Amino acid sequence: MAGSAEARKLVYLVTGGCGFLGEHVVRMLLEREPRLRELRVFDLHLSPWLEELKTGPVQVTGIQGDVSEAHEVAAAVSGAHVVIHTAGLVDVFGRASPETIYKVNVQGTQNVVEACVQTGTRFLVYTSSMEVVGPNIKGHPFYRGNEDTPYEAVHEHPYPHSKAQAERLVLEANGRMVHGGLPLVTCALRPTGIYGEGHQIMRDFYHQGLRLGGRLFRAIPASVEHGRVYVGNVAWMHVLVARELEHRAALMGGQVYFCYDKSPYKSYEDFNMEFLGPCGLRLVGTRPLLPYWLLVLLATLNALLQWLLRPLLLYAPLLNPYTLVVANTTFTVSTNKAQRHFGYEPLFSWEDSRTRTILWMQGMDSSAQ
Repeated sequence: MAGSAEARKLVYLVTGGCGFLGEHVVRMLLEREPRLRELRVFDLHLSPWLEELKTGPVQVTGIQGDVSEAHEVAAAVSGAHVVIHTAGLVDVFGRASPETIYKVNVQGTQNVVEACVQTGTRFLVYTSSMEVVGPNIKGHPFYRGNEDTPYEAVHEHPYPHSKAQAERLVLEANGRMVHGGLPLVTCALRPTGIYGEGHQIMRDFYHQGLRLGGRLFRAIPASVEHGRVYVGNVAWMHVLVARELEHRAALMGGQVYFCYDKSPYKSYEDFNMEFLGPCGLRLVGTRPLLPYWLLVLLATLNALLQWLLRPLLLYAPLLNPYTLVVANTTFTVSTNKAQRHFGYEPLFSWEDSRTRTILWMQGMDSSAQ
């Protein structure tokens, strides 16, 4: 029997397993990977919900640790068959210093790669980002592109720069000999903007709308389109890749895959209103409230203030030159590479993804009252 104790022989490690995406990957593995014997969840801060997962047939092991500490990573990786490396510092607002972002995203990823090599772990799945590609700081649109579409990636912001470096480390490690003499097999997934239960930025927009009397004011032209992807489908693609990497190493090793589902292409604001609207918020205006040149000026002033105030206090507004360009640049992907290479199909439909996200937000609203 596929789910019997004898069949359960694999050990998986999920770094960043208590984060937004990491939690969904952990729960998806427990639901969808019958060969799992032990699931290690490595994170800087272990969440209380881990305890409720320890009653099932799979041994769930919480490991508190820091990806930037090589010895802690090596100890967690030792004996694992597969590593799903979701741990990373996502920061486009300047809350963390460039040095901290580099330490977590680049040095942390290097530590994971070296730990695999030293301990003999052969399969590594890395959570990259569409921001490795773009939108670039020049605002060039990317319209229904795929992994082979030419695009000038220009990275000046610390976050996309760090993700690009980390992705390169993972892909270049493909084929390295690990302890025991077999090759390391790696690949990277590039989700478009992730949404779903637990999404902090969606929560922030919701509370911002409440403070403004149930209104949000349009700042982005409705003609700008972005690709978004439901967190459950991102988690499913990670599980599927981890499962297929051994059998399709020659095809999948060293590859990147855009991670997208059937969510509609819309501007960030119009897309967010798919969830915020049923929760009582409304988007005011058919055109942006402020002209673009004024937004550029405000974003530049915010960046200057952030730089001046950094020695004294943390100033991290939502609007800065990088977030302004990203929000105002069309960036949509349309790819079947994941389907061709390992049979990926979204597990959750758009309707289901939307409903789940709305229910989470409405539950968050009621729990706050």
